[in-house]
Amino acid sequence: MLRYYSAGESHGRGIFAFLDGFPAGLRVQPDDINFWLAERQKGYGRGGRQRIEKDEVDVLSGIRGGVTLGSPILLAVWNRDFKNWESAMDPWKPSTGDRARKVVRPRPSHADLVGALKYEHDDCRNILERASARETAARVAAGALCRKLLAEFRVDMVGHVVQIGEATADTDRTPTGELRERSMASDVRCADPEAGARMRDAIQQAKRDKDSLGGIIEVRAWGLPAGLGSHTQGDRKLDAAIAHAMMSIQAVKGVEVGIGFRGAHLRGSAYHDEIVWSDAPRGGSHYVRTSNRLGGTEGGMSTGEELVARVVKKPISTLMRPLRSVNLETRQPDAALVERSDTCAVPALALIAEHAVAIVLAQFFIDQFGGDSVAQMKRSYDAYVAALSER
Repeated sequence: MLRYYSAGESHGRGIFAFLDGFPAGLRVQPDDINFWLAERQKGYGRGGRQRIEKDEVDVLSGIRGGVTLGSPILLAVWNRDFKNWESAMDPWKPSTGDRARKVVRPRPSHADLVGALKYEHDDCRNILERASARETAARVAAGALCRKLLAEFRVDMVGHVVQIGEATADTDRTPTGELRERSMASDVRCADPEAGARMRDAIQQAKRDKDSLGGIIEVRAWGLPAGLGSHTQGDRKLDAAIAHAMMSIQAVKGVEVGIGFRGAHLRGSAYHDEIVWSDAPRGGSHYVRTSNRLGGTEGGMSTGEELVARVVKKPISTLMRPLRSVNLETRQPDAALVERSDTCAVPALALIAEHAVAIVLAQFFIDQFGGDSVAQMKRSYDAYVAALSER
């Protein structure tokens, strides 16, 4: 079983990713992770923090000589901005300096208030530091390792933006092979150039208005064998695990697999994917679908078709023109906290969600094909796919 955890605070020493149960024998290089960490920091609408940080991975355990060992992997992404926060974030000494002032004006729609109440803190800083989306650097670092493992089985994925504010892209008919190149060439990570221009304009206007914007991203993954996951228990369902991973990303408020909510008005005859026999198998199976409205899963298991999931992100909670709040010390009306933030982080979410999906898929691959090494997994995988193709 592959277990993933993260640790670290936004302005602490760093962000950390822990992977236990990762197989031995995967060859990796720093750029396999650093490339994606750099991509996470891109995107029109990002704030000043991205100009301070230059995220790079530091391997603290589990990799030697460019090969995974099978022992726990601990990755660090150090915060360069920590030097400006060292006295405020010191683990042993009382906080000092301007940044040490208590945060007592919680932001609406953020973890500030509920977290402070739950954990009995009088300073929302103790909550917001961990609740920050800076944590997603850990997901991308871990996900980059997982996608490298999945590539050994010819599995790949891409995340791209389909909506920011009211600007919506038309990418349903865009071939998956073109999505990555076209979306990565866009500073809003959108494969539809005309929609991308409208998204950029919307972000500019929101920034002028001292406001923020949310949107929708889509992740596609292909090359999956039929039968990943199981119908037998809720925690073994592939689409349930993907929904859990997506909803755990900061500011995500909705997930759909396949056409999901978009197909709610359809009758079953127009919604479901018909099954035919094909001489060209998909995911090892000759039983293929004539459409993919269910997004590559049935009964909590992969079908061999493309996995397709969409994620809704709410606008960022920190506003330069703050909303009303309550001062926790005086209990009187006050303006919410204003702290350095982004106008829009939807393009980054596309990259983050892509790697969160990679972690889930790696977990299900390791669960299904076992083995302490990549070579053992490949033997099990090859036998499974061969058996599928004989059905």
